[in-house]
Amino acid sequence: MPFPGSSILRDTITMLLAGGQGERLNPLTKFRSKPSVPFGGKYRIIDFALSNCLNSGLRRIYVLTQYKSDSLNQHLFEAWSIFNPELGEFIYSVPPQRKINNDWYMGTSNAIYQNMNLFSSEKKAKWVLVLSGDHIYKMDYMRMLQHHVDTKTDLSIACIEVPKEEAHRFGIVGIDDKYNVTSFVEKPEKPPVIPDMPNYSFVNMGIYVFNAAKLQEIFKEMDIRKIKANDFGKDVIPFMVDSGISIKAYKFFDENKKESPYWKDIGTIDSYFDASMNLISVTPDFNFYDFNWPMRAYQHQFPPAKTVSHEGERVGRCLNSLICDGSIVSGGLVERSLLGPGVKVNSFAYVTDSIIMDRCKIGRHARIRRAIIDKNVTVPEGYEIGFDLEGDKKKFTVTESGIVVIYKNQILPE
Repeated sequence: MPFPGSSILRDTITMLLAGGQGERLNPLTKFRSKPSVPFGGKYRIIDFALSNCLNSGLRRIYVLTQYKSDSLNQHLFEAWSIFNPELGEFIYSVPPQRKINNDWYMGTSNAIYQNMNLFSSEKKAKWVLVLSGDHIYKMDYMRMLQHHVDTKTDLSIACIEVPKEEAHRFGIVGIDDKYNVTSFVEKPEKPPVIPDMPNYSFVNMGIYVFNAAKLQEIFKEMDIRKIKANDFGKDVIPFMVDSGISIKAYKFFDENKKESPYWKDIGTIDSYFDASMNLISVTPDFNFYDFNWPMRAYQHQFPPAKTVSHEGERVGRCLNSLICDGSIVSGGLVERSLLGPGVKVNSFAYVTDSIIMDRCKIGRHARIRRAIIDKNVTVPEGYEIGFDLEGDKKKFTVTESGIVVIYKNQILPE
């Protein structure tokens, strides 16, 4: 017997936008797109939206890629080739193919526009769920799809409430008392408030449910009238509001099970570092340990993490840290840090308040503080990072708050 809502899931195509350059995350995006940046030790940013899809029952997914997609494509193949085409399930990577007007993807809605053939008839899809691969959160998309169908609207926009004094930094959705969308403005000086929450405004989360036929109709109309349709927030949704098309705001229902809703766009190195460090706090804001809402990632075939103790001062210790499989702390001290898979910390080394990614090697007597070290970096014996920021700035990227960032495969200068 089909589970409730199963017909909606079968008739929904998910389009996951994963082409972001992530320029403000450079040098973590020197060789990869933003959605494929590692987060939380063993995950990548895109894993959170994909895990939400899996937990929501969505198994017809197109991932729209663009910039530096090699790492992302490899990750999708290794971690997410779990769907059965015989049952109509799939996850496909869709690069820009210059299908229309010989252009690359010019923005969020243009990427969907160029791939309308993927949901071009009711046989393929009645509804299109559009997601971003850039955000960290937990959400049951089936709830939103059911709400969209029940309210008989053409577009549903997922929204999260923020204090109105902070709302000027976001795209804001104005609504009436029945949650009909009446305006859509980017970073307004005087943001509209939620009628039943006058101290809060609704922020656009970049999560949309469209009626597939209506979305195609809108694209064709804007094309005929030669109206730019590159971006949902700047172009398509304001056009829909002005045209009187039915649009509803959907209030974000958080599956994270914490007091405050969790939704983050970790767009800068400092925000990335802060969100990562929060994971190792006593009560982190994001709950990785809810086994009813599992977060999926590629599982390396590594042995368990290990600390090696020796006599005297050579004692392998990890304090208040997240340590992934295959990592060995051999006679060194790691505190308040994240170690990715396969990291080796050698004797007398000291690592504090840092993120050390996959397969890095920390030499004997090395000292590292407030640093992000990307994959496959070897830190030589006695090397120091994060203790002399002026010296570090000559060799590495250093943020205004003093985070030292070493890019993937970088050979450290003397």
